[in-house]
Amino acid sequence: MKFSQFGRLLQINHVLGRHRLDELILTIHFFRPYRFLSWFSPYRWRHKAHVPRGERIRLALQDLGPIFVKFGQILSTRRDLLPEDIADSLAKLQDQVAPFPNDVALALIHAAYEEGEPVRIFSHIDAEPLASASIAQVHAATLTDGKQVILKLVRPGIEKVIRRDVDLLYTLAGLAERYWSEGKRLRPREVVAELEKNLFDELDMLREAASASQLKRHFADERLLYVPEVYWSLTKPNLLVQERVFGAPISNIALLKQHNIDLELLATIGVEIFFTQVFRHSFFHADMHPGNILVDVNNPLLPRYIAIDFGIMGTLSPDDQRYLAENFLAFFNHDYRRVAELHIQSGWVPAETRMDEFESAIRSVCEPIFARPLKEISFGQLLLRLFQTARRFDMQIQPQLVLLQKTLLNIEGLGRDLYPDLDLWQTAKPILEQWMKEKLGWQAAVKSLQKEVPTWAETLPTLPRMLHDLTKQAQAGQLHMQLSSKDLDKIRQEVRYSSYRTATAVSGAAFIVGAAIIKGLDGYSSNMLAGMPVLSWVLGLWGGLMLYFSLRRSD
Repeated sequence: MKFSQFGRLLQINHVLGRHRLDELILTIHFFRPYRFLSWFSPYRWRHKAHVPRGERIRLALQDLGPIFVKFGQILSTRRDLLPEDIADSLAKLQDQVAPFPNDVALALIHAAYEEGEPVRIFSHIDAEPLASASIAQVHAATLTDGKQVILKLVRPGIEKVIRRDVDLLYTLAGLAERYWSEGKRLRPREVVAELEKNLFDELDMLREAASASQLKRHFADERLLYVPEVYWSLTKPNLLVQERVFGAPISNIALLKQHNIDLELLATIGVEIFFTQVFRHSFFHADMHPGNILVDVNNPLLPRYIAIDFGIMGTLSPDDQRYLAENFLAFFNHDYRRVAELHIQSGWVPAETRMDEFESAIRSVCEPIFARPLKEISFGQLLLRLFQTARRFDMQIQPQLVLLQKTLLNIEGLGRDLYPDLDLWQTAKPILEQWMKEKLGWQAAVKSLQKEVPTWAETLPTLPRMLHDLTKQAQAGQLHMQLSSKDLDKIRQEVRYSSYRTATAVSGAAFIVGAAIIKGLDGYSSNMLAGMPVLSWVLGLWGGLMLYFSLRRSD
């Protein structure tokens, strides 16, 4: 550990002591025998004024920097896990972090453009920020054409602060992997690497603008979610210029009720948006705390979400998407055996895990929360049981899913606040079933064929020549050290299967095309073509089956 990192640890300890959080730490069961040490703390005598514990935690996290603020934002959405006073105070971290000076902000805005440009671009810039967070703060402005915009400005010097704390986290993660028995399973260095990538992505306003534009395209034809327009010509690496939007904060339940918003419908739409982003688009807003979500209340019968702040976006690989979707559906259907199989197949638990024991453990975790509304589910107990199960079966942390897990925590917290009677599972099940049909049904088979046919057409003519050359080399003994007869038999078999799949797929496609031509002739023919509609259906069905089975064999 570097000397500077020791200094940072001392600074963290100083901040915790200054805000009298040593009292909270010493209430933990493990530290209770040492509570008498708090009487020797110099902070006990210097700070006589009583400050509520929630405010002390909020101020301490704010003083410690962006990483700690992010942690506080996540916790603020979980009112089921925190006392109400602490949750209320941490909620202020969503958009009420102490701003940097107004004159510094205005100077940075003017420095982002060439001399004289701001006057030609903006007719007015508010010096007071609309909101201030750990990475950036937002100012309102008006363009010379009268359009209202927001200016999101990266905090000066914040990159250095983040780098310092990330380096410290790497050091602590390395020590954990080396000396902690759980270090290998929890993969702390990989988790820190994922956190580092996300934090530094937030510093690039051009990346955030691109994320906002992509999300806007994804929901362009739906009235579920609105994404503000990006002004690309005015956006800089440290300054984002975006359309200013107005709506009711999603955390202001009283205001939503005042506008006659159906909270059950609003909660259901929120779940639909999340699962649509994750499974249909594989691109999701990963910072969905209440400070980043507004509600368009102009149409109470069909409320619309408004998303802001696109600094943290998540993606999933096709493999992770499929495994997650199958896990969810197996859970919805009480098929815990399938859940256990999927975890083993994906490598999330060791291959030698006993299936029956793992299935039983999953059932004991899932059954108590299944088909129950959010208000009846103890997520504190659920998390505890999940941690115990993961540890027992040596389940490894999946760093690529950290953002998704964080977002799920936010979604659950929002759902609990909006409509505690929401049945999260029944809301999500139809969405996942539709996604699985699209991925595994005949439409997916046709799309897969479209992608694979060019490759087959290019590769198939060369396979006989390749096999011939390999056989000659094998006869000459040139492949003695490389290929055995068993390997050659396997190659021959694969070539035969590949040829069969290609022929079947091409034949199936031909039948479908023929069926379409015959269907097109229907109505323009004489008695010679009587019964052609039936033939077209037969050909089409047969062609579809040939395509389906050829693609199944390719898997």
